[in-house]
Amino acid sequence: MPQSMHQRAAEFHNLAAHAHSVAAAHHGKEDHLTGHEHSKQAMEYSANAFRASQEALEKSEKTIAKKQD
Repeated sequence: MPQSMHQRAAEFHNLAAHAHSVAAAHHGKEDHLTGHEHSKQAMEYSANAFRASQEALEKSEKTIAKKQD
């Protein structure tokens, strides 16, 4: 069953938050290389979350506009 665009965006936001937490933990242990890798991954997840959120918003706006016509 396909997921809604909003659910997909929410999953990316959750992945980004988790990766940021892991990165912070590694930075706190002075494991900077691993922390940097997790920070990079978190940024990628955040970018994906932003794109998915934008797509979901655009789709919602189009649906609302069609219903108003």
